[in-house]
Amino acid sequence: MFWELLNLFCNFVDVFLKLNKECTLIIKFKINTMYKEKEKVVLVDKDDRQIGLMEKIEAHEKALLHRAFSVFVFNDKGETLLQQRAAHKYHSPGLWTNTCCSHQRDGESNIAAGKRRLQEEMGFTTALEEVLSFIYHAPFDNGLTEHEYDHIMVGKFNDQPVPNPDEVASWKWMSLKDIKADIAVNPDHYTAWFKIIFEKFYVHIEQQSTNVL
Repeated sequence: MFWELLNLFCNFVDVFLKLNKECTLIIKFKINTMYKEKEKVVLVDKDDRQIGLMEKIEAHEKALLHRAFSVFVFNDKGETLLQQRAAHKYHSPGLWTNTCCSHQRDGESNIAAGKRRLQEEMGFTTALEEVLSFIYHAPFDNGLTEHEYDHIMVGKFNDQPVPNPDEVASWKWMSLKDIKADIAVNPDHYTAWFKIIFEKFYVHIEQQSTNVL
C-alpha cells in the first residue's frame, strides 16, 4: 500500500511540474507577444528618410511604409540558410523565408539591426554587408499589410545555428537553384517578401552567394 501511494504521489508531482512548465511557457509567450505588438517601427518616405515612429501592429494595420531588413546567410557551398517561421507568428506563420528579417529600431543602423536579429532568431551572429534595397507592398489574409523599405544584407556562416523556438520552427540549408524551383512548385510555402526578392533580384543574390565577404 505504501509503495502504491508513493507511486501515486510521484505521478502527481510529475504532472504538476509538467503543468507548471507549460504555464510558464504560455506566460512567457504572452509577455513576448505583448512586447512585440508595442514595439515601434521607423516610418519612412520613398527615399528612406525617417518621418516618424509607430507601433508595429498599427503600421501593419494601416499599411504605412516603414523600414525593414532581410538577411541572407550563405555557407561555403553557396547554399543559403532558410528558416521556417514559428506557428504562432502574427503573420506568415509556418512559412519558409530567408535567414532572418525584422525592423530596425529608432537610431539603429541596418547592419547593427541585422546582427541583433540574427542572434535573437538564429542564435549566432556574423559580419554582414548591405547589397541592395527595395520597396514592396504585400497584403495578408488576416487584414495586415507589409509595406516596407527592405534593406537586403548578406553574410557567411558554416556552423550549425541554435534557433529560438519562439521565433523559428525549423531551418535548413538550400541552394538558390533548388529554392527557385521549389517556389515555382510550392509558392504558398514561402513568405511574400522572400518570393519578391527571388523574383526581382535572383541574379544579384546568386552573385552574392559566391562573392559574399
